[in-house]
Amino acid sequence: MNPRFAIPLDEVGISAVRAQGAGGQNINKVSNAVHLRFDINTSSLPTDVRERLLKLGDQRISRDGVVIIKAQEFRSLEGNRAEALRRLQAMIDSVAVLPKRRRATRPTRSSVTRRLEGKTRRADIKAGRGKVCE
Repeated sequence: MNPRFAIPLDEVGISAVRAQGAGGQNINKVSNAVHLRFDINTSSLPTDVRERLLKLGDQRISRDGVVIIKAQEFRSLEGNRAEALRRLQAMIDSVAVLPKRRRATRPTRSSVTRRLEGKTRRADIKAGRGKVCE
């Protein structure tokens, strides 16, 4: 179960820019790539989700807490706009779920014994590889 937080479009800044890469003469005329900017600190997301999003070690999040996503996969502005919003939603959804707390466990006695026996067996094999002295 993954809770989704709806992002109000008035909190997202979207601007059209020229795409990089090959495209012939058309690339010099049209601005089909999209730069999406989303300020985490002033957003309407819940506080715990905002904190986890800021702690996320993602290169798309600036030091000021602004998510910057560039989408230029499609030839149309609408397709790139939808792709940028999808990526932002996926980033927020990844931190929306509270991670499970790890419970400390200990290996069983038999698994420790098996591991040590395997190490001893391997050491005997390697010890037998040396030069034979007469």
